[in-house]
Amino acid sequence: MACFVVPAAEAIVVTAAYLAAKKHEQKIEAPKLADGNKFESNDAKITWSRRLSWLMSLLWGGVLLLAFEHFWHGEVVPFPPFLTAMLSPEDTNNMLLEMSTVGVSMAVTVTAVWGVICAVAEAKVKAIKKSLKNDAA
Repeated sequence: MACFVVPAAEAIVVTAAYLAAKKHEQKIEAPKLADGNKFESNDAKITWSRRLSWLMSLLWGGVLLLAFEHFWHGEVVPFPPFLTAMLSPEDTNNMLLEMSTVGVSMAVTVTAVWGVICAVAEAKVKAIKKSLKNDAA
């Protein structure tokens, strides 16, 4: 019914955090680029904005797919109240129950998968740094 609303809310928050992180990182990098020292640092890392962009992509992709699926099955309509489950109080209670169980579990699962993706990526970056350090020595 409306299980995609919870990941959509998380996606909105993550998008705002992504934009803030991107702006902050650009503010830090601007002086380096102005001085022409772009390649001076060997500190390769995965930035928070990059990590948040992965989570943002996972969330928005799932939300769009689920919204389309619910629209296809007639659970979401293009006119108010938009969710057919809001037509009666009994259906609204079922919708809220589904959002609190299925929606929350989907959002938590996607965030956990993103955490694993970030951990694996960080481990790969550390392995590459170690390999480069050993080759230089």
